[in-house]
Amino acid sequence: MSAIEESVEVQVPVSTAYNQWTQFEEFPQFMEGVERIEQRTPTLTHWVTSVGGATREFDAEITEQIPDERVAWTTVRGEAHQAGVVTFHRLDDTHTKVMLQLEHDPQGIADTVGDKLGFVRRQAKGDLKRFKQYIESRGTESGAWRGQI
Repeated sequence: MSAIEESVEVQVPVSTAYNQWTQFEEFPQFMEGVERIEQRTPTLTHWVTSVGGATREFDAEITEQIPDERVAWTTVRGEAHQAGVVTFHRLDDTHTKVMLQLEHDPQGIADTVGDKLGFVRRQAKGDLKRFKQYIESRGTESGAWRGQI
């Protein structure tokens, strides 16, 4: 397993950042390589990704969700093996730190080489930067799910 930790500060209130993050089906707007996400139940999402010409599908189960604080998940079946948590830290009324912690298990030679070269870390960092641009340009969330798991 490889571990990644990345963070970004966004210029929106903590509730805005958290609310937008709960809109999983919009992740393709800012996550490179994510083709589609379907929210099948309140806790189950189905992902279709395409990275380097390789398309993969997997399901992820949300294991913990606390409004304005955290969203944690783990894959439960499919072609990717990972677990992670995104936490939201209020800096002041209009600024939030979004922190991603991800553990992933590279599958096969290409994944292992890509991991050793820092590809997943760079992609996570880029995705957080694109999330920052996405939410700051909108100024408000596109929706929200405030349930707790």
